[in-house]
Amino acid sequence: MSVRAIFWDVGGVLLSNAWDHAERARALEHFHLDPQEFHARHEMLVSSFERGKISLDEYLNGTIFYRERPFTRDQFRDYMFSLSQPKPDVLAFARSLAASGKYFMATINNESMELNLHRIEKFGLREIFRLFVSSCFVGLRKPESGIYRLAIDITQIPPRECCFIDDRALNLECAAALGMRTIQMESLEQLQRELANIEIPS
Repeated sequence: MSVRAIFWDVGGVLLSNAWDHAERARALEHFHLDPQEFHARHEMLVSSFERGKISLDEYLNGTIFYRERPFTRDQFRDYMFSLSQPKPDVLAFARSLAASGKYFMATINNESMELNLHRIEKFGLREIFRLFVSSCFVGLRKPESGIYRLAIDITQIPPRECCFIDDRALNLECAAALGMRTIQMESLEQLQRELANIEIPS
């Protein structure tokens, strides 16, 4: 059965991660914040933040600006957004697959609302993808099975005709359990080889 839909993770595949541990560590160092204090608060809020239940301002109120700081909210937000960087070769490849018109191109990703919208706009993701199954839009997060089921239900493409690309094994295991074909992203060359194995040429 040929693949009709390709679902992509965003952070770690097409772009750098939005607000993962490495990005948080850079921000904490840049603004001279206490990691232990921050992460205790972050863990209490991150699920709501990525599910779109609280805004970026509400998240920052709980993790950073619950006390006076020697920097402004805008300075911190701007730094958060600046951490997002493209993977140009992978983006170009995804764009070429979209331009072929052969595949339904979509994302399945965990991101907070403001960062997700910023990244979609800044890196031209609307030119590549027809659908964004983002945690902040649907209220579900990977690796919960519900987010993959929702993507399948919305597209009405059977799982066996879908391929999901992610850089994390657990996210792929849950997709595979529903019958989707999966590829763990390591490099563009490896991704292209594995897609060729399921008759998706580069």
